[in-house]
Amino acid sequence: MRILVVEDDIKIANALKKGLEQESWAVDLEFEGDDGLGAALTIDYDLMILDRMLPGSVDGMSICETLREKGVKTPILMLTAKDKIEDRVFGLNCGADDYLVKPFAFEELVARIKALLRRPENNVGTVLKIGDLSLNAINHKVERSGKEIILSPTEFSLLEYLMLNEGQILTKESIIGHVWDFDADVLPNTVEVYIGYLRNKIDKPFKKPTLINTVRGFGYKIGPN
Repeated sequence: MRILVVEDDIKIANALKKGLEQESWAVDLEFEGDDGLGAALTIDYDLMILDRMLPGSVDGMSICETLREKGVKTPILMLTAKDKIEDRVFGLNCGADDYLVKPFAFEELVARIKALLRRPENNVGTVLKIGDLSLNAINHKVERSGKEIILSPTEFSLLEYLMLNEGQILTKESIIGHVWDFDADVLPNTVEVYIGYLRNKIDKPFKKPTLINTVRGFGYKIGPN
């Protein structure tokens, strides 16, 4: 999953990035409203976290309104120091999906993000299953045929993205866009390398069917072959 965080407090933004990356999510940071809106309109994020008050010509509310007007349905969680009921109502009416008042516990933020990602229009549930392979998006537990499989954060994020798009051909560009962030050192063969890591853990130790498949000239897909 790839998340955009637009927060002008550099210390808070960096802390959010570090914590969310520990949850196996790729995170891009923007510190100013106009840059945040540009990123939100350019990249297909899985979720956005917007601070309400931002420097620049647009604030968090304006970003949210613009995205909804343009038909962007990505879940948006608004952060704000304003805790009055009317402020929360205004934020939700602008198109935000959730509203969290500063200061907040990081654990609550993570729980709210996971709740938004579990909504029917964005996900198919807490546990993803394909054949005898299962992935729990809450506790990060992956199993096949009842055997637990230990994955790195990037491997987990890649497998989750594949499973969320079961049966669909995913290009390398699409995979990079959802699994890695701006700052990641992604080489031309990075996706191939990580697909190989997954195959060594997901497919090779188990009997057929092979689940992770290459569609030559197009990309990769997951599902019984």
